[in-house]
Amino acid sequence: MFPLYDDNPTEIFPIVTLALIGLSVGVWVLIQGGGFTPELLDGSICSLGVIPAEVTRSFGDGSIRLTGTGPCVFGGLAWGALPTSVFLHGSWVHLISNMWFLWIFGNNVEDAMGHLRFAVFYVLTGVIAALGHVAIEPASSLPLVGASGAISAIMGAYLVLYPRARVATLFVFIIVFRIIRLPAFVMLGMWFAYQLLASLLTPVGVGGGVAFAAHITGFLAGLGLILIFRDPRLVAGKRSLAALAVDP
Repeated sequence: MFPLYDDNPTEIFPIVTLALIGLSVGVWVLIQGGGFTPELLDGSICSLGVIPAEVTRSFGDGSIRLTGTGPCVFGGLAWGALPTSVFLHGSWVHLISNMWFLWIFGNNVEDAMGHLRFAVFYVLTGVIAALGHVAIEPASSLPLVGASGAISAIMGAYLVLYPRARVATLFVFIIVFRIIRLPAFVMLGMWFAYQLLASLLTPVGVGGGVAFAAHITGFLAGLGLILIFRDPRLVAGKRSLAALAVDP
């Protein structure tokens, strides 16, 4: 299940959404070497990613943590890595899929918050999502990187703001491909249900590279914090335009 686009035009230019995409791509290329230099990739993940065992000081018996291509010793930013990890990624697929979700849902959430509030919301919920992962796996020595937690929060905010907006969604089953336009509450509800189910079926410490706890925590944070971060004037203006569009 993969969203392709939504039928929800923006009213303000999504400069922060575009800036976040540009920043994430820039970090991936300039700091992480675009995934083509293992030393840069490992070094960035080790030093700037969130390591639960470093945050909680639960090092256990080990003295190293492992990235995708090799080991690295403890000694990262610990708590300081909570915000930096949001802008790191582990592969091109990881980056592209996250930025795609950010573009589809982020521009409309920025529409309802304004630029500055949206920027703060993104970083704050990314930190909260990472803390959710740390709470579930406090002794893990595996680095957590990626914008998925913040983007999950954006999806939660989108659900509150635009539950009936239509999202064109690609469904893939073996060799069958089909595009279905679903209300946001259906598409996002199915996505969240999958995160919950996968989290329950995956033993702690065996995440397969997917931090389901961060996704769930981020989504719930977005559901709640949108009530604080939304700008009532922008929300009212967008609803008025929507009403004019359907009532000639």
